[in-house]
Amino acid sequence: MSTLLAVKAHPLMSEDSKSMKVFYAFLDSYKKSNPEDEIIVLDLYNEDFPEIDLDILTGWNDLRAGTEFSALTASQQQKIARFNESTEQFLAADKIVIGNGLWNLNIPTRLKAWIDTINVAGKTFRYTEEGPVPMTEGKKLLHIQANGGVYNGQEFSSQYIKGIFNFIGVNDVQQVLVEGADHQPEKTEEIIADAVKKAEELSLTF
Repeated sequence: MSTLLAVKAHPLMSEDSKSMKVFYAFLDSYKKSNPEDEIIVLDLYNEDFPEIDLDILTGWNDLRAGTEFSALTASQQQKIARFNESTEQFLAADKIVIGNGLWNLNIPTRLKAWIDTINVAGKTFRYTEEGPVPMTEGKKLLHIQANGGVYNGQEFSSQYIKGIFNFIGVNDVQQVLVEGADHQPEKTEEIIADAVKKAEELSLTF
């Protein structure tokens, strides 16, 4: 049995979002093909997910200086604990699916906040005399993203997702890009249908 962590990085649901239509189509198909697997959906827009801010930075500094965790402020404790939980949740997963839209050629800020929790020195990579070395191996990633234009995976967002996961050691990265609906709105349904078909096909072997 495998654990699949599905990261929903979009505030809309499948009725209103092209990327979420494909995201949930993949999950539905995956469940049918892998009924014994555990699927965890992490909705970044349905919880108070921590960003690296003053509380977290000062809390980390205090901990490094020897302060007990219980001596941190309530806000620091809550944010750092949730940050650490996210790191451990990622480490426990065998497969990761990310669904997001392309906003101004980049990823949503909440997705960046989540990525900060999985790009952690000593947990998912380590520093050596030869430079950083990945510690996260054996996982696979599927990135689902809707783009208004057509970029063929060369825009900042999908390049960043692939690059950061490669950096921590996840080299099995696949993408389903829902591209061109804003450029050719008359083909929106066709574009979505093609992406859903590709996602469903990938779910059989993911």
